[in-house]
Amino acid sequence: MNPEKEKFGASQIRQSFKDFFESKNHKIVPSAPMVIKDDPTLMFTNAGMNRFKDIILGNIPIKHPRIADSQKCLRVSGKHNDLEEVGHDTYHHTMFEMLGNWSFGDYFKKEAIEYAWEYLTEVLQLDKNRLYVTVFEGSPSENLSRDDVVAAYWEKYLPKNRIINGSKKDNFWEMGDTGPCGPCSEIHIDIRSDEERAAIDGLNLVNRDHPQVIEIWNLVFMQFNRKTDGSLENLPNKVIDTGMGFERLCMAVQGKTSNYDTDVFQPLIAEIGRITGRRYGDNPQSDVAMRVVADHIRTIAFSITDGQLPSNAKAGYVIRRILRRAVRYGYTFLEQKQAFMYRLIPALIDSMGDAYPELHDRLVLIERVIKEEEESFLRTLENGIKLLDKIIREAKADRKTCIAGADAFVLYDTFGFPIDLTELILREHQMELDKEGFDAEMQKQKERARNAAAVETGDWVNIRDGEQEFVGYDQTSVEAKILRYRKVKQKNAEFYQIVFNRTPFYAEMGGQAGDSGIIALQNKTTDTENDGRIEIFDTKRENNLAVHLTHQLPENPEDEFLLEINVPKRRAAECNHTATHLLHEALRDILGMHVEQKGSFVSSDILRFDFSHFQKLTDEEIRQVEKQVTAKIREDIPLNESRHVPIAEAKAIGAMALFGEKYGDEVRVVRFGSSIELCGGTHIASTGRIGTFRIISESSIATGIRRIEALSGEACENYLYLRQDIIRDLCGLLNNTDLRQAVRKHIEENAGLKKQTEELMKEKVQRLKQLVIDRKEIRNGINLFVIKGSYHAEIVKDIAFRLRGEFPEKMCFVGATSFESKPALTLMISDDLVGCGLNASQIIREAAKHIKGGGGGQAHFATAGGKDSDGLVTAVEEVLSKVLSL
Repeated sequence: MNPEKEKFGASQIRQSFKDFFESKNHKIVPSAPMVIKDDPTLMFTNAGMNRFKDIILGNIPIKHPRIADSQKCLRVSGKHNDLEEVGHDTYHHTMFEMLGNWSFGDYFKKEAIEYAWEYLTEVLQLDKNRLYVTVFEGSPSENLSRDDVVAAYWEKYLPKNRIINGSKKDNFWEMGDTGPCGPCSEIHIDIRSDEERAAIDGLNLVNRDHPQVIEIWNLVFMQFNRKTDGSLENLPNKVIDTGMGFERLCMAVQGKTSNYDTDVFQPLIAEIGRITGRRYGDNPQSDVAMRVVADHIRTIAFSITDGQLPSNAKAGYVIRRILRRAVRYGYTFLEQKQAFMYRLIPALIDSMGDAYPELHDRLVLIERVIKEEEESFLRTLENGIKLLDKIIREAKADRKTCIAGADAFVLYDTFGFPIDLTELILREHQMELDKEGFDAEMQKQKERARNAAAVETGDWVNIRDGEQEFVGYDQTSVEAKILRYRKVKQKNAEFYQIVFNRTPFYAEMGGQAGDSGIIALQNKTTDTENDGRIEIFDTKRENNLAVHLTHQLPENPEDEFLLEINVPKRRAAECNHTATHLLHEALRDILGMHVEQKGSFVSSDILRFDFSHFQKLTDEEIRQVEKQVTAKIREDIPLNESRHVPIAEAKAIGAMALFGEKYGDEVRVVRFGSSIELCGGTHIASTGRIGTFRIISESSIATGIRRIEALSGEACENYLYLRQDIIRDLCGLLNNTDLRQAVRKHIEENAGLKKQTEELMKEKVQRLKQLVIDRKEIRNGINLFVIKGSYHAEIVKDIAFRLRGEFPEKMCFVGATSFESKPALTLMISDDLVGCGLNASQIIREAAKHIKGGGGGQAHFATAGGKDSDGLVTAVEEVLSKVLSL
């Protein structure tokens, strides 16, 4: 490759793309958040087109027909699952940047190809002789012919032998099982050495997974819409959707043979080497680990800046899984037994902070969250190793060399212990894993998740054309007509989704639950069941539309209807929503300006507010917050609402924007006095109508994230009434109106009785131990102690360990007891007997079969429980037989 290409650093390449398409009259837009919060079908942006889906589907008008951007993307789950490849090859990543240019009903195939060729060969000066393109070869089964139009355009720039036919799998892009789709044309580059190219023609390596003959740009020509029956129809507006992997492009331009050798990753890898004392290139295993860490730290940091912290659910679980994969590689191959990845954030900011200034703004949060997550998982690794060691010991005691897949799956699923680390440790013990058993358990879990999430949707039935208008800020009922509807089946339940031309129903979004209510037939002339009223049990947002959910359709969908929301439920939700804004302001005033909203949920029943803070709130802080919110309620501050405010103007007046949220050019500003936020939800007319407010719980939900649950309005009143009733009832039970004094007296009395009981128990154990000693037998030179009867397991265990201390050699203690009809076996043997080959765990496990139970323990001490007390005698005989046979 040309040494001059080295002058193109990653930052210059990114900016050159934007500058080029700006010169072609494209609107340059900043990256949307990588974490998606308003699309139920996606957790992360996995392609540049995600943010434009509503435009492509025709749900929102086209404001800019030409757009270009550099979009943060993440591919680790579902269809685009590249996670296990990351670090092991040269070009797969979790987080990556996608350079893209878009046309919505403007230019199409000809211009898209011209722009791509000009940018690659004239701006970036890539060698034309190393480029290949693919075109859609057609699909007879769908009556689609070869894309000869695209092939003809490419023939202006490339010889025919470098224009390759591609299958439907590679060259027909689809959004999903249904929706916009169309043929595509991929641009590939051969970055091998001249000697390698002379030996094997690159033509034979395109789309053959060669690490140096790779796709760098995909030009998608969306011209069809796929319906649920599989058929295709033409889109009203043709769309150009192109995506070019930024990291791969840097590799090609900079003359490298690995993405990780470019200046996108090298600063991070160098810092990893400095911290760990490793040099990249010295050891294949540590090289993989360094690439994994370098890739994953970008993903984790950008996810946190977009508001998604590691957790145990949904998107948070994906981020935690990525973080733990990096920790495990550092632990195993870089010998990092303490947190270290958080120290890489300054290097990441040096590399990407100019392009993504949000990294600067969230530096402290990113470092603290990653450090705490690292430390937590390192403890998990230590605990998992201890559990695995126990499994290995028991397997060896049973003379097994294979660990059950179910045991490994419990370690993986319950404790988060990586399966490949389990296999590595087993190999060190000359053991192996029942991988088929593990895979079977994993498949069962996937089937459970798939069945729970399975949704079948029919095609939309269009009644009339038109766009939907939301009037719910001002009206609670409205006359409306159906635009379209469809049937949906989920978890064996059927319901309908209906889109109206006008609606007062708020669709679930921004943490506010959707409205419920009714559909009533206008001008009803006949009596029908339910008086012609159909319940709307929920309202969801899909593709920026309010979709109303019902269990039945109107008899005649072409009629005109009256839509009425459930006003009491809406008002209760509005009280909670407004209280959430007041709560947010109070937390920032009392705890500090570092507090940021990280999630919320408001319904008619409760409000839940998640926020960044690194320690538990004290009782005094909670009381302060409640008092400030309540004071704002008493002020009866009216709602001051502004719609269609330019985003820059809204921020200039101090409106709080939630980081990681996607806002349009115009926003709605909601103000209650000094509380000013960008918000699309519904609110109460004035704070005084909230009535009252109380926090009912405060807890941690993730590293650096706290959650408050609170009540307002009537629900809060009912909560306070309940607490008053409880206090009154307790005073009655204790026969004392001074509850504190009465409870304190009972605690003191209980402590005294507990102390007396403990003293009596010690005396009982001592007497029982002496009784066991008095009944000692010496057989085959072994001191035998046996206890039978109805005794608690802890008492028997206490006696066993006391006897072990008094008789350190040639000692065997057997407990055969039944407490509350539950039989139990206890076996303690001295260390010298263990040295002679006895194993208490193995002996007790076999004997437990006689009481229809199981157990285990250590070589010198083991216990077992069962269901059949009649088998205790036989069990003791078997234990003694094995001990005395020594």
